[in-house]
Amino acid sequence: MKNWRKATALVGLTLTAACGSDRPTDGMVARAGQHDFTVVQAVALLVDQENLPNDVEVVRALADLWVDYTLLGAEVAKDSTLASIDMEPMVRQQLDQETIFQLRDSVLDVDTVISDEDLLAAYEREAPDAQLRASHILLGFPQQATQAQRDSVRAQVESIRRRALGGESFADLARQFSQDPGSAPLGGDLGTFSRGDMVKPFEDAALALQPGEISDVVETPYGLHVIRLEGKEAPGFEQVKEQFKVRVLSQRFMQAESTWVAGIEARGNPTIEEGAREVVRELAKDPTARLSGRAARRPLISFNGGAVSVQDYLNIVQAQQPQFRASVETATDEQIDNFLKGLAQRDLLVAEAKAAGFGPSDARVDSLVTEARLQLLAVASEIGLRDLDRAPGEELGPAVTRAVRKALADVLMGAKDVVPLGQIAYQLRARQPAAFFDAGMGEVVLAVGQARSTRSAPAGDSLAVPDTTAR
Repeated sequence: MKNWRKATALVGLTLTAACGSDRPTDGMVARAGQHDFTVVQAVALLVDQENLPNDVEVVRALADLWVDYTLLGAEVAKDSTLASIDMEPMVRQQLDQETIFQLRDSVLDVDTVISDEDLLAAYEREAPDAQLRASHILLGFPQQATQAQRDSVRAQVESIRRRALGGESFADLARQFSQDPGSAPLGGDLGTFSRGDMVKPFEDAALALQPGEISDVVETPYGLHVIRLEGKEAPGFEQVKEQFKVRVLSQRFMQAESTWVAGIEARGNPTIEEGAREVVRELAKDPTARLSGRAARRPLISFNGGAVSVQDYLNIVQAQQPQFRASVETATDEQIDNFLKGLAQRDLLVAEAKAAGFGPSDARVDSLVTEARLQLLAVASEIGLRDLDRAPGEELGPAVTRAVRKALADVLMGAKDVVPLGQIAYQLRARQPAAFFDAGMGEVVLAVGQARSTRSAPAGDSLAVPDTTAR
C-alpha cells in the first residue's frame, strides 16, 4: 500500500483531452480507446480504501493507471507477442551509452604502470582508510561580521595557537576559549573520525599533521580552528596495496576520460537557447503533452553540427520515473543548464563515435529489443492481462475490463505493487486515444465521501447516496 501512496503523491497531472468521438462523457472518469472508466466503477474500487485520502489526486492516479493497463491489455488482446510496439526507444539510451564506450575505449590510453614507491607515497599522502583522532579550538565569526571583526577573531585565534605551541595545555585552552559546545568541555576532543566525516578544509589540515602536531589556523564555514592531531591509525600498506592500486588507476582513468570529454564538448560549443528552462520544467509537469511538428523540432540546446530538440527531451523525460520529473520541476536554473549540457554532451559523443565507425551491431539492437519486449510481456502477465478469463464466446473487451479492475483492486488493497509502464505508456496513448474527465473525478470524490459518512452516521441519520451518473 505504501507504493500506491507514493504513486499518488508523485503522479503528474495528466492531459485532459477529447477522444475525438461523439460518445457521451457524463459519468465518465477516463476513456481509453473503446473502453470507459465510469464514476460507478471508480467509486466501487475506492469506497472501502479508507486508509487512502478521498481527494482528486488519488482518483487521478487511479484513472492514470487504469488507462495504461487498459491500453496494454487491448494491445495484448490484439497481439499476444506485442510485436507491433516499437521497443527501440526503450533501449536507445543503453545503445548510445555502449556506442560512447566503444569510442572511449579506443581513444583513451591510460598509463597503468605505477611503482611501489609511487604507490606508497600516494597512500601516505591520501590516507584513504585512516582513522584520525583530533582535538580543536573553534572561534566563530559574529553574524554579518565586518572585516575588522573578522580580523579581530583571527588575531585572537592566532594568539591562542601561539600559547599552545609555547607549551600550554591544549585541552585547558579549549575549555577556556573554544566555542564548540560539544567538544569544549572535553578539552576540544572530537573523538575518532574517518575521511569524509569532516568538512574538507578541516580534514585536509588534520591529514597533513603527525600525532602531537598543531595546525595553522584553518577556516571552515563554522569559523576558525586550531587543530591538534592526537592519533592516526591506518591499515598497513601491504595489507591494502592491491586495492589501493586499483583505486589509483581508476582515478587516472576517470581523469583521462574527463579531459577527453571536455575536449569534445569544447569543440561542440553547446549553447542553451532562450526559454529552454521554462520548456524543460513545463514538460516535466506534463510529459503527455502533444506537440506540433514545429514545437517538437525547437532546439533546447544547440551545438556545432546539431541540437537537442524539445522532442528529444520529451522522449527522455517520458522514460524517467515520476521522482525524476518532480525533481526537474523544482530544479534551479543552474541544475537545468547542467542537465541540458549533459544531453548535448551525450549527442556530441555519439556523433563522434558514429563518425569513427562505432555503433551497436544489428544483432545487439535485436537482442536488447527482444529483452525489452519480454520484460513488457512479463509486466502484462504480472498485471493479469495475458491469460484472460473469458466466458465461451465472450469478446475480448469485457475480459480486458475485468482483468484491469482486478489488478487495480489488488494494488489498492496492497496485494500487488504498482507496476508503472514508463515510456511505453506514452507510446500506447499515442496509438489509441485516451482522455480524462475532471467532472467525473469530482463526482467520485463526492460519492465516496457521502458513502463513507453514511456508514459512520448514527442510526436514524443515514444519508442517501445520490446516483452521480444520472443527469
